[in-house]
Amino acid sequence: MRPLNILTWHTHGSYLYYLAQAPHNFFVVSRPGRLPGYGRRCGHMPWGANVIDLPASEVRHQDLDCILYQDDHQYLDDRDFLLSPAQQRLPAIYLEHEPPRGHPTDTRHLVEDPDLLLVHVTPFNALMWDSGRTPCRVVEYGVIPPPQPLYTGELARGLVVINQLARRGRWLGADLFEAARAAVPLDLAGMEAEQLGGLGEVRHAHVPAFMAAYRFFFNPIRYASLGLAVIEAMLAGLPVVALATAEMATVIDNGRNGYADTRLATLVARMRTLLAEPGLARELGREARAMALERFHIARFVRDWNAVFADVTCTRPLAGRDWPC
Repeated sequence: MRPLNILTWHTHGSYLYYLAQAPHNFFVVSRPGRLPGYGRRCGHMPWGANVIDLPASEVRHQDLDCILYQDDHQYLDDRDFLLSPAQQRLPAIYLEHEPPRGHPTDTRHLVEDPDLLLVHVTPFNALMWDSGRTPCRVVEYGVIPPPQPLYTGELARGLVVINQLARRGRWLGADLFEAARAAVPLDLAGMEAEQLGGLGEVRHAHVPAFMAAYRFFFNPIRYASLGLAVIEAMLAGLPVVALATAEMATVIDNGRNGYADTRLATLVARMRTLLAEPGLARELGREARAMALERFHIARFVRDWNAVFADVTCTRPLAGRDWPC
């Protein structure tokens, strides 16, 4: 494949960083003031030269091969106001990052277009959305692994990494985090973590080593996509304790690479065991890294996205649905 010129938006910074490991040019729509979704190459990610800021006013003049939408307003509004008529006819992908926020099984996806490809980030999300006649595919997450396990587990504490947990509430398990923190020592990292007495945001380059000092990683999220932070923790060698909901139920092999359950009391008991038995935590973390290397390696992720881009740009024709949506 020749490198493609792909228009997209800065919707999720970490995801965009890993997506940009694919050998294409990603033109990221920007607006003055770093409005949400239009933040350019902002933040502390080590962006490559293939991630290119593109002011909204210049979008219609840019030579493009493909449009990659990542949010509803981009598809509903920016498509008409930013793109030229010719660009609106380009091959298009809608990258859906979340499961339905309405009815969990009967919500019809916003996109209803047999000529657009809907890409889900987890098989669970694809299972839950009703995509109608829009062809869809799953591209699971991919993360750049540390070259070797970094785990020390020297801190007899658990780590939670969630952005804006205080204002996102029960959806991401703020109440479960508070209840668990009252029973076992837990630290919270992520944007606005200070609002819940947390540590704040950790620079992306420092995340693996920062995580590796903790005894385990706790994921209290009730209903959302599998978080990149969970995968980053596994690749750093941490065992994961999590709710057995959404895609997490297929990631955690109970007693082998961590613990998953729908009962908080059971999860708290597992955390206490890991705090008391550092050798067990190390063993589970070793298995967690092995599983993550096999399923979520960046090389597999790039291959999958290259196949998607090849299909939609007619390097290969779309071969129909790849998932029974």
